[in-house]
Order: sequence, then structure tokens, then C-alpha cells
Amino acid sequence: MRTEAAPSRPAKHVLFDVDGTLIDALDNQRTVWHTWAARHALDPDEVYRVALRTRPLETFAAVAPDLDPHACLAALHELEDEDVRSGSYDAYEGAAALLTALPPESWALVTSNYAHRVRGRFARTGLPVPRVLVDAAAVAEGKPSPVPYLRAARLLGAEPQDCLVIEDAPSGIRSGLAAGMTVWTVNTPAPDGGHRHFPALRDAAPEILAFATGRA
Repeated sequence: MRTEAAPSRPAKHVLFDVDGTLIDALDNQRTVWHTWAARHALDPDEVYRVALRTRPLETFAAVAPDLDPHACLAALHELEDEDVRSGSYDAYEGAAALLTALPPESWALVTSNYAHRVRGRFARTGLPVPRVLVDAAAVAEGKPSPVPYLRAARLLGAEPQDCLVIEDAPSGIRSGLAAGMTVWTVNTPAPDGGHRHFPALRDAAPEILAFATGRA
């Protein structure tokens, strides 16, 4: 009796950050934080500077310690949800072709944002959504902790040493490195601790595809 062989899992996996890596939403993030800061008569540029390197509750504690952090978070979420509905942003050049070309079970998204916003932005920009999406609600510790990337690897059935992290932000770079993964940086003017650096996602796309398909 002939039995069908079980499909093999990809040997290599790619874990993508989202904002600043696949989706060009930096101006949107700046606008959201500036709007929130203006409501509380805070310096928008200083608030955004802090927000770039901390999680929201940590940002509120640093820039507005006298405010109710949960009320601040609720207001921020309202602004971010409205941006998903009405904001103007694009996928980075090469993102759609790359994600479509990758083997379906070979990649995941690891974001400090929330899944419903990622899905909303991906729907508007035409990007495919993978089976594994690790968002802020999925983990107790966010980047730069290694927890988000390790969770994504576990859900894919992958070993950390077989994973490639694609990042643009210092906290995400540290997260991937702490997880024991290979880290490449994109869409930034200079490398910031990763193993390789590419000025733009489109420059990295052929190398990413080669890694995921075992040709690297």
C-alpha cells in the first residue's frame, strides 16, 4: 500500500518586523504621537523620541508620569485605529513580490503593534498575511526582549539558528540578536548592530528569498 509522504517543513525561516520594515508607516507613527502629545501640552518631538525606544506604557511613565497610563493608552489606541482607517501609507518597494514569492510556511510577522492594525494595513496595501503573526497582545515581554521572536520561531516549528530576522529599529535588532537569530537591517541609513545591512528592503529581497529557499 502506497502512503503519501508528509510535506517537509522549510529548513529556513524569515521573521519580519512590520512598521518601518514592510510598511512605510513612520510618518503615521510620528503624527499619532504628535497628536497625542499636543492633547496633553507636551513637547511632540520629545514624546516621539522616547516612544521610538520604549513601549507605550513606558513612554507614558517617562513623559507624563502624572497621567493615568491606561487612559493614555486608550487614547493612543483610538488615534492608531483611526490612522489604519484613514491614514496614508504604502508598502515598501519590493515587499509584495517578496512575500508572495516566499514559501507560505517559511515566514512570519513579529510586531510591537496589534494584529488587527497589521491586517488592516496589509489589506489596504495588498500584502499577504502569513499564518503566524506575533503581536503585542501575544507576549508578556516586547522587543528588545527575545520573547516575541522566540515565540514566532516556536509557532513555525523552527530553531532560532535557522531564522533570519528583518528589522529596522534598534529594539527589534536587539530582540533578534538576543533570540540567537541572524539579523539583517533594512530601510535605515546605517547598520545598527545586525549581521548585514541593506539601504532598502528591495535591495535585500533577493538575498532574503535565497535564504528562505536554501540557495544562500
